[in-house]
Amino acid sequence: MNPGEPDRQPIGGLSSASLTGLGDAPAAAEVVDLTTEGVGVVTAETSQTLDRGLRVLKLLADTDHGLTVTELSSRLGVNRTVVYRLLATLEQHALVRRDLGGRARVGLGVLRLGRQVHPLVREAALPALRALAEDIGATAHLTLVDGSDALAVAVVEPTWTDYHVAYRAGFRHPLEKGAAGRAILSARRQPVADPGYTLTQGELETGASGAAAPLLGVTGVEGSVGVVMLSDAVPERVGRRVVDAAREVAEALR
Repeated sequence: MNPGEPDRQPIGGLSSASLTGLGDAPAAAEVVDLTTEGVGVVTAETSQTLDRGLRVLKLLADTDHGLTVTELSSRLGVNRTVVYRLLATLEQHALVRRDLGGRARVGLGVLRLGRQVHPLVREAALPALRALAEDIGATAHLTLVDGSDALAVAVVEPTWTDYHVAYRAGFRHPLEKGAAGRAILSARRQPVADPGYTLTQGELETGASGAAAPLLGVTGVEGSVGVVMLSDAVPERVGRRVVDAAREVAEALR
């Protein structure tokens, strides 16, 4: 399918291009070179239309202000008619919405899909969080970005301490408050290999201090790993230990 040509009529969810080799066409036609500007090579085992739709979602996810049909057409390297069809299909599934000005944005349906990711992320992070909580003797947590908030998706409490901060999965707070959110913001401002760790005192709870380090190098995941403890100050070793735990979680998620 060339960018300037209309999509072929879908059959049972598959384009006719995807069915090459299933009819009277020779076996040699099973791999079709559909290389065009901004498209790449598509074989009979992949769907060019699906690929374009996913690219639309990624482009919209990377912008706060949405994109017009013309802007999407330019970035995808396809004509406006193709973009209109892609957006209409994505809108039917609530994955895209268009405002009154015609700009396309990510739809609320993406949130429903995103919620299914949290259990997978939580499971991958738990071993490192358990080790961190036991080592430091403080409540360890994995926090992810949820809009303008920091959302705790996994929390592990130490088993051997008499007292610790009660911090629960599902707890949220503004990114600008608390070590977990501030660590994420620091990584946004300083996209370097090691932005270090962030310390806070009493920002979320009086008498509690926090230390957190951002997750780095995990595509599609923006978050941090940290601890919260009943202390007026965080011991120096805690900061480096949190950085190590964040690195372990990032490796588990890659």
